[in-house]
Amino acid sequence: MNMSRILLIAPMAIFGIAGVGLWMLMTTPGLEGPFYDDLLPEIVGFCIEGFILVGLLTLIQHSRETARRRELWLSLRGSFRGLLSNLDIAYLDPDGEPTASRDLESDPRVVEHLIGELAVKHPDLDSLIALKKEGAETLSLTRDLVAVAAQLSATHMNWWIAIVDSIRQLSEARDRDMLERSAHELLINIQEFDRLEY
Repeated sequence: MNMSRILLIAPMAIFGIAGVGLWMLMTTPGLEGPFYDDLLPEIVGFCIEGFILVGLLTLIQHSRETARRRELWLSLRGSFRGLLSNLDIAYLDPDGEPTASRDLESDPRVVEHLIGELAVKHPDLDSLIALKKEGAETLSLTRDLVAVAAQLSATHMNWWIAIVDSIRQLSEARDRDMLERSAHELLINIQEFDRLEY
């Protein structure tokens, strides 16, 4: 559990425990006086309000943070849609339909499928040349996004750097074997990046 979550849960726990303890004290028979009749119910009400407000603020902040992280992840994942599209087309059956752009940008199963295809089939030379050209065009964009990956976590950044290196190797490959090896490494790194989610 990270420190920010502890700092948000701790006040809820304090308000909740204090509220329950004071409520039990308030319902104890035989206790009378201005403190028990007037002040104690007010304090219990304050504790309940504090618990609810802190809980709502925690929920709102958590949902906003999750949405922001998802947007960052999708922007990163979308940056190599062209590379995945080239590989997808290279393995497309003659009567098959290309994978939808949305799936290329966010569905980890597409990467798993391409890894399986690359293990058993060799794409034609034209597809590999198109892939190499796309890698050269995508390289500078993916390098610029290292800072965005770092906003998710250090592990995201490390895998992103590995992805960028794979794209560099792909763009510099000089023969079929190097191209296929670089493409395989790229897909494995993307798969590891996907496993981190957001």
